[in-house]
Amino acid sequence: MNFNESAMFHLGIAPSQGAEYAIITGDPDRVEGIAMLLDEPEFVARKREYNTWAGKISGKRVLVTSHGIGGPSTAICVEELARCGVHTIIRVGTCGGMSLDVLGGDLVIANAAIRQEGTTTEYLPIQFPAVSNFAVTSALMEAAAETGKRVHVGVVQSKDSFYGQHSPDESPVSYQLKNQWQAWIKGGCLASEMESAALFIVAAAKKIRAGCVLHVIWNQERESAGLENIPDYDTSYAVKTAINAIKRL
Repeated sequence: MNFNESAMFHLGIAPSQGAEYAIITGDPDRVEGIAMLLDEPEFVARKREYNTWAGKISGKRVLVTSHGIGGPSTAICVEELARCGVHTIIRVGTCGGMSLDVLGGDLVIANAAIRQEGTTTEYLPIQFPAVSNFAVTSALMEAAAETGKRVHVGVVQSKDSFYGQHSPDESPVSYQLKNQWQAWIKGGCLASEMESAALFIVAAAKKIRAGCVLHVIWNQERESAGLENIPDYDTSYAVKTAINAIKRL
């Protein structure tokens, strides 16, 4: 099968339905709401965990697609978007803070990701860094500054196990998970999530641009330290940041 000419095997969209820019997000149910903030929103396709809409930003067609949870589904999403002509992708996601100064409701712009997952080793050797595109990150930083929210820029952890983070003692390799977690914090890691490494590495392998803006839901390290830790589930500022960054690009 020629995957470049037929409808994408997973996304269910054809190259003729593609675009140059895409906003991706984990939750399929979040896609329509993001698309409604664009001009001329329209449904494109829904298959498996992939829900795709399209709209326009400053006259340019933009796809909005869900990537599901974790590295493998994100890698598939990025590959198939690239096959449909996308050269710039911004991920809008959520994360948990790790650094004590990262609070619920803050925005984190990931300029690099720790490759604590397995997907990316099938694209590039582990020595290759998972980094965002500078132009996309700069546009995200400018757009985020206009939201009035607290903004952090730096490294995030991309992991494969959600419960390995939140319930490490239940894992037979708890010693490894907890030791690495403390190492990441000592190295200045801002937050934890599950997809940025896959996004950055696959984008590098496909020679396209990628960036990421994350909404901080909570910070378990603040809670452990007895500090205020108020959850915040409003992702609208991260979405606005991505849209306004594309306007700049």
